Amino acid sequence: MPRVDDALAELGSLSSTTLKARWVTLTGAPVPRISPALLRLVLAWEIQARAYGGLPRPASQRLAQLARAKTATTPAGAGMRLVREWNGTAHVVTVSEDGRVSWNGRDWRSLSEVARAITGTRWSGPAFFGLKTRAAA
Repeated sequence: MPRVDDALAELGSLSSTTLKARWVTLTGAPVPRISPALLRLVLAWEIQARAYGGLPRPASQRLAQLARAKTATTPAGAGMRLVREWNGTAHVVTVSEDGRVSWNGRDWRSLSEVARAITGTRWSGPAFFGLKTRAAA
Protein backbone atom coordinates (compact mmCIF):
# COMPACT_ATOMS: atom_id res chain seq x y z
CA MET A 1 0.00 0.00 0.00
CA PRO A 2 1.29 3.48 -0.81
CA ARG A 3 2.26 5.92 1.89
CA VAL A 4 -0.67 7.35 3.82
CA ASP A 5 -0.35 10.86 2.34
CA ASP A 6 -0.20 9.46 -1.19
CA ALA A 7 -3.14 7.12 -0.59
CA LEU A 8 -5.25 9.98 0.79
CA ALA A 9 -4.35 12.30 -2.10
CA GLU A 10 -5.20 9.59 -4.63
CA LEU A 11 -8.75 9.19 -3.26
CA GLY A 12 -9.82 12.50 -4.82
CA SER A 13 -9.19 11.26 -8.35
CA LEU A 14 -10.67 7.75 -8.08
CA SER A 15 -13.88 6.81 -9.90
CA SER A 16 -16.88 5.47 -8.01
CA THR A 17 -16.14 1.94 -9.22
CA THR A 18 -12.51 2.15 -8.12
CA LEU A 19 -13.54 3.58 -4.74
CA LYS A 20 -15.85 0.61 -4.20
CA ALA A 21 -13.12 -1.83 -5.19
CA ARG A 22 -10.68 -0.10 -2.84
CA TRP A 23 -13.23 -0.38 0.00
CA VAL A 24 -13.63 -4.14 -0.50
CA THR A 25 -9.86 -4.62 -0.74
CA LEU A 26 -9.19 -2.56 2.38
CA THR A 27 -11.99 -3.76 4.66
CA GLY A 28 -13.24 -7.05 3.22
CA ALA A 29 -16.75 -5.78 3.94
CA PRO A 30 -19.62 -5.03 1.55
CA VAL A 31 -19.59 -1.52 0.14
CA PRO A 32 -21.88 0.77 2.16
CA ARG A 33 -24.70 2.44 0.23
CA ILE A 34 -23.36 5.97 0.40
CA SER A 35 -22.32 8.63 -2.08
CA PRO A 36 -18.83 8.54 -3.62
CA ALA A 37 -17.97 11.74 -1.70
CA LEU A 38 -18.84 10.11 1.62
CA LEU A 39 -17.11 6.88 0.59
CA ARG A 40 -13.92 8.93 0.02
CA LEU A 41 -14.16 10.27 3.58
CA VAL A 42 -14.78 6.83 5.05
CA LEU A 43 -11.90 5.34 3.07
CA ALA A 44 -9.64 8.16 4.25
CA TRP A 45 -10.56 7.38 7.84
CA GLU A 46 -9.93 3.64 7.33
CA ILE A 47 -6.53 4.27 5.74
CA GLN A 48 -5.48 6.54 8.60
CA ALA A 49 -6.88 4.24 11.29
CA ARG A 50 -4.94 1.30 9.90
CA ALA A 51 -1.74 3.34 9.64
CA TYR A 52 -1.93 5.23 12.94
CA GLY A 53 -4.38 3.20 15.03
CA GLY A 54 -8.12 3.54 15.34
CA LEU A 55 -10.24 4.93 18.13
CA PRO A 56 -9.62 3.80 21.69
CA ARG A 57 -12.03 1.08 22.85
CA PRO A 58 -14.04 3.38 25.17
CA ALA A 59 -14.59 5.84 22.31
CA SER A 60 -15.73 3.06 19.98
CA GLN A 61 -18.10 1.72 22.62
CA ARG A 62 -19.54 5.18 23.25
CA LEU A 63 -20.11 5.79 19.54
CA ALA A 64 -21.78 2.39 19.15
CA GLN A 65 -24.02 3.15 22.13
CA LEU A 66 -24.97 6.52 20.67
CA ALA A 67 -25.75 4.91 17.31
CA ARG A 68 -28.08 2.38 18.95
CA ALA A 69 -29.76 5.17 20.95
CA LYS A 70 -31.13 2.69 23.49
CA THR A 71 -29.08 3.59 26.56
CA ALA A 72 -27.03 6.47 27.88
CA THR A 73 -24.02 5.98 30.13
CA THR A 74 -22.57 8.61 32.42
CA PRO A 75 -18.84 7.97 32.73
CA ALA A 76 -17.49 7.34 36.22
CA GLY A 77 -15.58 10.55 36.89
CA ALA A 78 -12.73 11.22 39.24
CA GLY A 79 -13.89 11.73 42.81
CA MET A 80 -17.23 9.96 42.33
CA ARG A 81 -18.64 7.96 45.20
CA LEU A 82 -21.13 5.32 44.08
CA VAL A 83 -23.41 3.50 46.50
CA ARG A 84 -25.43 0.39 45.68
CA GLU A 85 -27.46 -1.74 48.07
CA TRP A 86 -27.27 -5.46 47.31
CA ASN A 87 -28.82 -8.19 49.47
CA GLY A 88 -29.23 -5.82 52.41
CA THR A 89 -25.64 -4.52 52.30
CA ALA A 90 -24.62 -1.07 51.10
CA HIS A 91 -21.57 -1.21 48.84
CA VAL A 92 -19.57 2.00 48.42
CA VAL A 93 -17.21 2.41 45.47
CA THR A 94 -14.96 5.42 44.95
CA VAL A 95 -13.24 6.55 41.78
CA SER A 96 -9.87 8.18 42.42
CA GLU A 97 -8.37 11.13 40.55
CA ASP A 98 -6.33 8.76 38.40
CA GLY A 99 -9.43 6.68 37.51
CA ARG A 100 -8.81 3.74 39.85
CA VAL A 101 -11.93 2.07 41.26
CA SER A 102 -11.75 1.23 44.99
CA TRP A 103 -14.10 -1.06 46.89
CA ASN A 104 -13.62 -3.02 50.12
CA GLY A 105 -10.12 -1.60 50.65
CA ARG A 106 -8.89 -2.86 47.28
CA ASP A 107 -8.34 -1.33 43.83
CA TRP A 108 -10.20 -2.85 40.89
CA ARG A 109 -9.75 -2.44 37.14
CA SER A 110 -13.39 -1.56 36.46
CA LEU A 111 -16.85 -1.10 37.91
CA SER A 112 -17.86 -4.33 36.16
CA GLU A 113 -15.25 -6.27 38.14
CA VAL A 114 -16.66 -4.85 41.37
CA ALA A 115 -20.24 -5.66 40.33
CA ARG A 116 -19.18 -9.22 39.52
CA ALA A 117 -17.46 -9.57 42.91
CA ILE A 118 -20.55 -8.29 44.71
CA THR A 119 -23.17 -10.35 42.85
CA GLY A 120 -21.24 -13.40 41.71
CA THR A 121 -22.58 -12.92 38.17
CA ARG A 122 -21.54 -10.89 35.15
CA TRP A 123 -22.94 -7.37 35.30
CA SER A 124 -22.31 -4.16 33.46
CA GLY A 125 -20.66 -2.06 36.17
CA PRO A 126 -22.22 1.20 34.95
CA ALA A 127 -25.66 -0.47 34.89
CA PHE A 128 -25.20 -2.02 38.35
CA PHE A 129 -24.20 1.31 39.88
CA GLY A 130 -26.90 3.32 38.08
CA LEU A 131 -24.69 5.11 35.56
CA LYS A 132 -26.37 3.50 32.56
CA THR A 133 -29.97 4.42 31.88
CA ARG A 134 -32.45 3.67 29.15
CA ALA A 135 -32.79 6.45 26.61
CA ALA A 136 -36.15 8.19 26.40
CA ALA A 137 -38.45 6.69 23.80
